[in-house]
Amino acid sequence: MTYDTSGRSRSRGTSLIVALSLLLSACAIHWPWRHRTKPPPAPVHYVTVSSDSSAAIKEYWHRNALQFDLTALSGEGSATLSQIKTVGWPIRLEFLVRPGSFARLEVVSAQRVVFEVPAQGANLVLKLAPGVYLPDTESITLRWSVADDSGH
Repeated sequence: MTYDTSGRSRSRGTSLIVALSLLLSACAIHWPWRHRTKPPPAPVHYVTVSSDSSAAIKEYWHRNALQFDLTALSGEGSATLSQIKTVGWPIRLEFLVRPGSFARLEVVSAQRVVFEVPAQGANLVLKLAPGVYLPDTESITLRWSVADDSGH
């Protein structure tokens, strides 16, 4: 006695092909829990920046701090940050630096602060402590230099 199983195997093969097709097409579907890449922050104009450097210093909001992007700077130079009288100074200031582009960042206002920038690694955020600048401060001077012992 022989059984004809060709019909069953044909239907199993068809079912398997349909199941694999559905599985592969499900991979292309947009899943709502998939992580999207963050868009880059929008530049803002909250303070006036005047610099002797050819590279532009951009301003961004980073949470509740105004962040100055100094990653395009290298070598030695200086910049002056001046408040817009109708806006005033933000509560927090921070600087995004690229290690290896310069060795030291000096911030001069009501107080003088010197940040050492590492020679290598990922971009680094340097946060200015409260009290370094006051609400009535006219301007803040930034100086960056390659030599960590330069006397500015």
